[in-house]
Amino acid sequence: MKGISLLTDTLRDARIMTGRTGRMPEPREVKLAERYAHRGYHDKPHIPENSMAAFRRAVEHGFPAEFDVHMIADGSLVVFHDESLERQTGVTGEIEDYDIVNLSRLRLEGTDEQIPTLDEVLNLYEHTGLPLLIELKVARGNYRKLTEAVCRRLDSYTGEYTVESFDPRALMVLRRIRPEIRRGQLAQDFIKNREGLPFYQAVLLTNLAFNKIVQPDFIAYRFSDRMVPALRIAARKKGIPEAMWTIKTPEDYRTAVREGCVPIFEQFDPDNM
Repeated sequence: MKGISLLTDTLRDARIMTGRTGRMPEPREVKLAERYAHRGYHDKPHIPENSMAAFRRAVEHGFPAEFDVHMIADGSLVVFHDESLERQTGVTGEIEDYDIVNLSRLRLEGTDEQIPTLDEVLNLYEHTGLPLLIELKVARGNYRKLTEAVCRRLDSYTGEYTVESFDPRALMVLRRIRPEIRRGQLAQDFIKNREGLPFYQAVLLTNLAFNKIVQPDFIAYRFSDRMVPALRIAARKKGIPEAMWTIKTPEDYRTAVREGCVPIFEQFDPDNM
């Protein structure tokens, strides 16, 4: 979202959407999975995050999975978290500049694992009965192209899934072109941790300012920021379901469950706490 006129784009897309759909409906009831393994059930350094090994391990343990989708230079959809390749591959540059051939030459975190495609992850999960939580990773203002491409692929997917994003523009496009798909607004306290955002964007996103337009079916908020007033108002007064990320300890997992939230956990087995 850096360098993008979030407010201008959102208001423009809102006018387009309301012109086509009329009145905005009330939020729907949504049934999330009991929990999700964050970026697959990884176990660093041997099993990298968002790797096929991590997703196979999640399936073996019966865990639904959360993962991230980028669109790269040739239009391919791949599963990876960061825009920068360096943290996970040791290579400088951004993932959006690669095509699938060059990307396939890279390896994850010193292992033999490659960056998976969305097709590979969906094919693994399709007949398992395990739900997926798919995050749209918007970059360079590609929220519309990314959302449309992911929706086209999901049209033929027969498994259960839900889509989420930090970028409300992607969720507005999703609501307009596939209103039947359950959608979640990702957020955190960007005022406390700006992550390069302009101050006005940090304020808007922290305070879930676009919820009335996006009409999210749930909110996925950073666990450590869960007492932000805007989230508490949305959850307690408006009844919007909550998911919490990233749960890294059994104690935090129990807290999230006790507070009625869906845990998005990593690197421990919640069945053996």
